[in-house]
Amino acid sequence: MNTIFLLLGAISAMIGVGMGAFGAHGLKTMISPELLTVYQTGVTYQMWHALGLIGLALIPRQATNSKLLSWAGWLMFIGILLFSGSLYLLAILNLKWLGMITPIGGICFLTAWLLITIFAANNIRNSDHYCRNK
Repeated sequence: MNTIFLLLGAISAMIGVGMGAFGAHGLKTMISPELLTVYQTGVTYQMWHALGLIGLALIPRQATNSKLLSWAGWLMFIGILLFSGSLYLLAILNLKWLGMITPIGGICFLTAWLLITIFAANNIRNSDHYCRNK
């Protein structure tokens, strides 16, 4: 699990940097300022969640079999595709209907962070239980 999320996070970050540069230099004169803001939102969310994927990859090895973290990673990646991808296409192609897909990606992001929160809370509870019984 760790290696795939590191790979997906690194690829997503690399693409995010490229998309950011393309937006700043290539799209600046081609689309309206409002659509450029939409596009930049996609870049921002992609970069944050690329870092989230990389963070998941760096969680210690004893958590490699965690279904919560595995689901969180896949949901983050799907969220990048749906959320950022729909915003990129909406901005570049001016297809307003793609805005209906964006919230699905946002729900994927929120659910991923919820699963990570549950994982962390369970680990705190388990470590507190261990410390009290020692």
